[in-house]
Amino acid sequence: QVQLVESGGGLVQPGGSLRLSCAASGIIFSLYTMGWYRQAPGKQRELVATILREGTANYADSVKGRFTASRDNAKNTVYLQMNSLKPEDTAVYYCRSTYRLYSAEYDYWGQGTQVTVSS
Repeated sequence: QVQLVESGGGLVQPGGSLRLSCAASGIIFSLYTMGWYRQAPGKQRELVATILREGTANYADSVKGRFTASRDNAKNTVYLQMNSLKPEDTAVYYCRSTYRLYSAEYDYWGQGTQVTVSS
């Protein structure tokens, strides 16, 4: 059974930092591309960052220079370090794992963790 479990969310003041974690089980983690997404109330889910198997990360323009994604394949865990947080970063943050082999696609989501940026 595949599980992605996010943690680390919470309430933080503007300008503050949080570190999210996503622990994966039931998959060969090192094969998967990992992604962080977020969904604010009344808005569509949007991509925040992706990190490839070897660790190359890409970011949405809105978080470049503030967020850093990383992964530890030995711990089956992906992280999102969020600095200089803004109220507009408030959302539920989701972890996603994807893997494609020929015509087969494997796509899993976590349950999400709430991040609230407010004074």
